Amino acid sequence: MRGKEKLKFKKLPAVLTMSAVIMLTGCTSVGPDYVSPDVKVPEKWSGEKAGDFKAENRASEQWWKLFNDPMLDGLIKEASSSNLDLKESMARVDEYRSRLGVVTGDRYPAVGIEGDLLRQRTSENAGYSGVTNTYKGLGLEAGWEIDLFGRVRRSIEAAKANYEAVQEDKNDVMISINSRVALNYIKIRTYQARLSASNSNIELQQEVVRITGSRFKYGLATALEVAQAEQALASSEATVPPLRIQLSEAINTMAVLLGRNPGELNELLSEQREIPVPPKDAAIGVPADILRQRPDIRRAERQLAVETARVGIAKADLYPQFSLSGSFGYQSVASRNLFSSGGNYFSIGPSLRWNIFSGGSILNQIDVQDALVRQKAIQYENTVLGALNEAENSMTAYTEDSMRLGYLEKTVEASKKTVELSLNLYKQGLVDFENVLNSQLSQFISEDSLAQARGDSAENFIRLYAALGGGWDPDSIVKNKK
Repeated sequence: MRGKEKLKFKKLPAVLTMSAVIMLTGCTSVGPDYVSPDVKVPEKWSGEKAGDFKAENRASEQWWKLFNDPMLDGLIKEASSSNLDLKESMARVDEYRSRLGVVTGDRYPAVGIEGDLLRQRTSENAGYSGVTNTYKGLGLEAGWEIDLFGRVRRSIEAAKANYEAVQEDKNDVMISINSRVALNYIKIRTYQARLSASNSNIELQQEVVRITGSRFKYGLATALEVAQAEQALASSEATVPPLRIQLSEAINTMAVLLGRNPGELNELLSEQREIPVPPKDAAIGVPADILRQRPDIRRAERQLAVETARVGIAKADLYPQFSLSGSFGYQSVASRNLFSSGGNYFSIGPSLRWNIFSGGSILNQIDVQDALVRQKAIQYENTVLGALNEAENSMTAYTEDSMRLGYLEKTVEASKKTVELSLNLYKQGLVDFENVLNSQLSQFISEDSLAQARGDSAENFIRLYAALGGGWDPDSIVKNKK
C-alpha cells in the first residue's frame, strides 16, 4: 500500500506540470473585441430658432428648478424616492448586478466539502464475508475551467455590458418620471387656469343676463335678447364639468406617480396657482451632447456590446475546453483511524472536452450572433436619429409656442376692451346685442386659448429638456464605480 502511495505522489508533479502548460499556452479571447460605434451627428442644430438658445450644455441640471416653483420641486423629489416604476427599475439593477457576480464567479475554482457516513453489509451468498461495516469519509473537491479561449471572459464582458444597460434603463425611467410629474403638474395648473377663465366668463354673462332682463322689463330689450343671453350663460356653464373631470384625473395621476393612493393629493393641489413660466434663456448644448446625455442611446450602445461579446462566447465552442479537477480527503471504517496517513486519498488532473462535430449548429449559432450584432448596430443608429429628431421637434415647438403665447396675450387684452366697449354701447342702445355676445365669446375663447398656450409653452420646455436627456448627471455611474 505504501509503495502505491509513493508511486502516486511521484506522478503528481507531472500532472501539475501538464496543467501549468495548458494554463500558460497563450490564453486568448476568440471573437471580436468591442469597439464603440462611430455615429456622425451634426455640429449644430438645424432648426431656424436654434439661435434663440444658449449653446452651453446645461441639460444635466435639475431643469425643473428653472420654473422657480417649490411645490413642483417637492413633487419631483418625492417621486424620485417613491415612484413604483422607478423602484422596479432599481430592483432590476440589483438583479443584474447579482447576475454579473454569478458569471464572474466562473473565473475562480469551485471548491466544496463532501462527507459520507455509510453502513454496509456484504452478502455471504455472493461470496463475500457477510461482515457489516460503517464507512466514514470527509474530503474536499475542486474544479476549475481553464479559460484558454476566453469563453468565461467573454461571458463576463456580456454580463457587465448587460448590467450597465439596465443601469441606463433605470436612468431613462428616472428622466421619464421627472418629466411626467412636471407635465402632469403643468396640466393641473392649466386646467385650473381654464376653469378660472370659464368662471370669469360665467360671472360676466350673469351680469349680461341681469342687464338684458332689466332692459326687457323697461321695454328696452327684446325677449330674444334675454333668451340669447341665457343661452350663452348656460353654454359657458357647460364647459365647467369637463374641466373639473380632467383636473381630478390629473391630480389622481399625480398621486399614482408619487406612489400614493388616488385622492391623497386633493387637498395639496386643489388650490389654484399660476402656471409655472419657463425661463427665456434655455440652454441646449450641441447635438453631440445627446450621445452622452440620453440614457436610451447609452443603453442601445451597451446592448450592442452585449451581443458583440456573445459572438466570442459562440466561437469559443469551436475550441476545446480544458478543466482541472481534484479531490482530497480521508476514508476509514474506524473513526479513530479516519485522519491517519493510511486513510487519505486524492486525485488531480486536467480534462478535455471538444465538440468536433455538431452538424453545423455551432457555426450557425455564430451566424446568429453576427446577425444580432448587425441588428443592434442599426438599432443604435436609429436610436440616435430618433433622439435628434425628438430634440429638433421639441425645440421648434417650444419657440413657436412662445411666439403664439405673445400673440394670444395681446388678443386677450384687445378682447377685454372689445367686451367693455360693446357692453357700454349696448346699454346706450348704439349697437345690437349680437355684438355683445360675439365679443364675450371671443374673450372667452382667447382667455381659454391663452391658458392652454401657457401650459403648452411650459410642457414644450419640459419635453425639450427630456429630449436632451436632462435631469441627471451622466457621470454619476462613473463616480459610483470609483
